[in-house]
Order: sequence, then C-alpha cells, then structure tokens
Amino acid sequence: MQVRADRVSLTGAHGILLPPTSLTAEEGCVTLVHGEPGVGVTALGLALAGRVKPTTGTVTTDAGGDLRDLVAVVDAREVSEPDEALTLRVVAGEELALAHRPAGKEDVARWLAAHDAAPFANSRFENLEPALRTRLLAALAAERRGIRVLVLVTPDRHTSDVESWASVAREHAERGLAVVVLAATTPVSALPYPPALIGSADQPEPVRLLVSTEGDDEA
Repeated sequence: MQVRADRVSLTGAHGILLPPTSLTAEEGCVTLVHGEPGVGVTALGLALAGRVKPTTGTVTTDAGGDLRDLVAVVDAREVSEPDEALTLRVVAGEELALAHRPAGKEDVARWLAAHDAAPFANSRFENLEPALRTRLLAALAAERRGIRVLVLVTPDRHTSDVESWASVAREHAERGLAVVVLAATTPVSALPYPPALIGSADQPEPVRLLVSTEGDDEA
C-alpha cells in the first residue's frame, strides 16, 4: 500500500504555507521529511491525511477508501497534540476511546502496563520524557482500526536525541505500517536516512524496514 503526494502545495490567507512537494509513503517503510520549522511541515502532514485540501497537486492511495481513515497524524502542534495539563492516564483513555478500544479505568491501566508506562499514569503529560511521549502517542494512534500510515509531526521539537524518535518510526515500519516522520529542527546531516525535502519533487525512495518474504522459496 502506498500514499503518494504529487507536487502538493498549500496557500493560506497570508501566502504560501507549503511549496510544491512530492513524496511516497509505503507500508513497511519509513519516509523521512525535512523542512524549516513552521506551519509548512504540519500542513504537509495534514494533506497526507486528507484533512486539508491541497491548493495544487494531489494526494492519492492505491488502498482505496478515505485517507482520513488510513492515516493518523501524531502529535501535530495545535492539531492532534494532547493537552499538556492532562495526566497520561486521561490522555491514553481519550486516545483509546477515539480508537474505539476499551477505555475504562482498568482498560487504560492494562494498556499502560503493557507499554511499560504504568508508573507514569498520573504524571502530567507535559512532564513525560520526550522519548516516552513519542512512543506512547505513536502506539495509541496505531490502535485505531484501519490505520495503515503514521505521520509523526516534528518529534524533534521535543528533543535533540534523534534515536528516541527514529527507533519509534522503525518499530512501526517493521510491523508493516507506513511511517512518515516530519522533522524540522534536526540538521539534515544528523538524520538517520536521506530525507525528502519540503519544496522538492525529486525525492529519495522510502527506507524499507519490513523485509518481504515473497520469492524466498524460489530456487
């Protein structure tokens, strides 16, 4: 399954939010994207998820159905980031309910325990370590039925530790999801893979992490 953005641009009331950008997200792969900090990076994530209509260009998928049912936008500032004043227990409960998963008090406790986060249940979300924040929000988004693409929006705004969010991206790609990471504050030279660049149509291929077994039995 692929999601393709073909020269997608977005223009707002005060000018260009996102210059024409192309990229591909593919199941079992990580697509790393780099752009300057600002609204353009988030705008691309929302376009990939079908939550805003591009001014020019198209976003398509070969999976059929509505992009909004296939793509989860994770931790986008002022869009899908949690209320920082809430406890982790409350945030997890809200996300599980959104995913139409059991979300009672005991259900949330079990989920947090299964994800090694039980000791932080009553911690304010703003006090979570960045690595834990990104890991849990990605896992909660992946709980949603039908989700096949995760878009992690600027996890690097919380930390300079690249591996803390790169490992989350790899984990979900290895499980078969398509993962797009939108980075803004990390220098290109410090990124783990060659990134697609905001404003470019000539982009590297997604990095495959789920190895296909097709043809293994062929002599």
